[in-house]
Amino acid sequence: MKRILLALFFLWPLMAMAQSGRTESKISYIEATPSWYIVYDENGKRIRSFSTSQGRLVGYSSEFYIIQVGNSWYYTYDPQGKRLHSFSVASTGEILSCSGDTFTSRFNSWIITWRKDGKRLGSRSTASR
Repeated sequence: MKRILLALFFLWPLMAMAQSGRTESKISYIEATPSWYIVYDENGKRIRSFSTSQGRLVGYSSEFYIIQVGNSWYYTYDPQGKRLHSFSVASTGEILSCSGDTFTSRFNSWIITWRKDGKRLGSRSTASR
């Protein structure tokens, strides 16, 4: 019994370090075929694939991607395909670009910056040019 406890005492920190050293894959590229979107990581390895019938890919960055479903919704997903947030097209506008964990949209005469989890970070008027 002492040997088992002693082994666990020394192995526990090693197992904790191995767990903390794991990092989530980052998106490097999303390939669009007629039927599939294929998500690749920074090493060129396929992370996942999903059907184009789920919606239209409108943007991606290393941390997330955005799918437009019909004319009503945008959904943000992490690299493994977990849905992060839903955005109404009517209140978000047109997606312009994605970078890091944020994206930018144009809504009427406003440029709005959003975080992938749905938080609105800021906006500016396009009329102030």
